Amino acid sequence: MSAVKLNILRIAFPLVENSRDLSEMSAWIEVGPARSMPQLPPKARAGMVLASAWSDEMSATRAGSDVERRFVTTRLGRIHVAMAGTGFPVLLLHQTPRSWDEYRDVLPLLGRDFRAIAMDTLGFGDSDSPAGDPSIELWAQGAFALLDALEEPRAAIAGHHTGAVIAVEMAASSPSRVSALVLSACPFVDAARRAKHEGMRVIDDVEARADGSHLTELWARRQPFYPADDIDLLQRFMIDALRAGEMAAEGHRVVNRYRMEDRLGNIHCPTLVIAPTGDPHVHPVAPKVAGAIEGGILRELSGGMVPLPDQMPEAFAGLVRDFVAAQVARS
Repeated sequence: MSAVKLNILRIAFPLVENSRDLSEMSAWIEVGPARSMPQLPPKARAGMVLASAWSDEMSATRAGSDVERRFVTTRLGRIHVAMAGTGFPVLLLHQTPRSWDEYRDVLPLLGRDFRAIAMDTLGFGDSDSPAGDPSIELWAQGAFALLDALEEPRAAIAGHHTGAVIAVEMAASSPSRVSALVLSACPFVDAARRAKHEGMRVIDDVEARADGSHLTELWARRQPFYPADDIDLLQRFMIDALRAGEMAAEGHRVVNRYRMEDRLGNIHCPTLVIAPTGDPHVHPVAPKVAGAIEGGILRELSGGMVPLPDQMPEAFAGLVRDFVAAQVARS
C-alpha cells in the first residue's frame, strides 16, 4: 500500500489502526493549499473579548492545514507531537484527559506565524507513560525534554486547564526557557482547594462496566460543560478519555495535589490569563491567578467553556497569537 493511500485511511478511519503500531513508519504530513496571513484586530485591551473579533480574520479548516505528526525520542520516553509552521516556537499543552487533538484546529492558525507544537503529555494520547509517579513537575520535565529534543532552548508556553498548570511549573522552574506564558482556564490550586478535593470524586472517575453504561455516564457528566448539541466535541473528548484509561481520572487528582501557591510568585515572564466566561471551574478564580503573577494580564473570553481551544479555535488562536507576537517583537 502506498504511503499516500495509508495516510488517507489513517485520516478517514483514525480508530482502525493504533498509531503506536505504526511508530516505525516515517511521520506523515497533511498538505493543503497555501494561505495568506490574516490581519488581526488591534491588541486586546483589558476586559471582555468577544469570540467574533477573530471569526472573520482567522478561520480553521481541516483540509487547508499543514500539520505534521510524529514521535520524538526524549530522555523521559517517546512523545507524540503535532506541529505546524516555522519560526518562534509556541508549545501547546492540553487538559486532562485530552491529547494534541484539543489543538487540532488551533495548530494551522498559529502555524502561520510560529512553529506551533502540540504535544501529548506523558501518559496521555500516544506518548509513553512516565517511569515515575505522575506529577505536574514530571509533566513539566517531559515538556522540557521535548523542547530539548527539538533543539528549542526557549519557547512561549500556552496551556489549557491541566496544561496551564504544567505551564505554571515550567515558567516557575526554568524562567530562562519561557519567553511568554498563556494560561487558559487555569485553576487556582491552594491549600483550600486541596482540602476541598481531598477524597472527592473527580469528574472523569467512572467505574467500567461490562454493558458499557459507564460510557453513557461519562458523557452525561461532561455534557453540561460543553456547548449544547455539539456532538463532535464530546466524541473527541470520549476518544481521548478512553485512550487515557486510568489517567483520565488520575490527571485531575495530580492537579489537585500541586502546590501552585508556592510557584506563581516565581513567574516573571509576560503572562496572559484567559478566563472563559462559561467555565464555572476556573472563571471565578481567574483574577486570583492573574493577580498572583507579576504583571499578569487577564482577558475574559465571552462564551468560552471547558473545551475552549477546540470550541473556539479562532478566538483562542487570536488571543495567543496577538500576545506572543507582541512579546517576540519586544525581545
